[in-house]
Amino acid sequence: MVHIRSVSSDEEIVRKYLFSQGFRYRKNDRRYPGHPDIVLPKYKTMVFINGCFWHQHPGCPRASIPKSNSDYWVPKLKRNVERDRQNMQILKQDGWNVIVVWECTLAKAKRSETLKKLAEQIKANNRKEIIHANN
Repeated sequence: MVHIRSVSSDEEIVRKYLFSQGFRYRKNDRRYPGHPDIVLPKYKTMVFINGCFWHQHPGCPRASIPKSNSDYWVPKLKRNVERDRQNMQILKQDGWNVIVVWECTLAKAKRSETLKKLAEQIKANNRKEIIHANN
């Protein structure tokens, strides 16, 4: 468990980038299901910065199940995934655009590309009636 990083530094990277690009947001807003890491009311968008292990990023090597105490870890991680799915479904039904940024996409090699795509997706969601962007 020592090798599982905290996502707080990843959240800070994303927040600083968005702020530098002119986005204004609320962070960790407890009024919404799942307590989104970033809420952009102007763009009706919520951003979750998810750790690959804790939220079981599909296909990611960081999402492996620990070999010891698997009776504990398997149900716990499945609950996390199911809770994420339910929260995102509720938010989408309420008209929010939901974006998930995975921890592995914020590695130095991929970071700038990921952040640029995030900013583009936020702006595209704001104009979705015109360009029909996918959520």
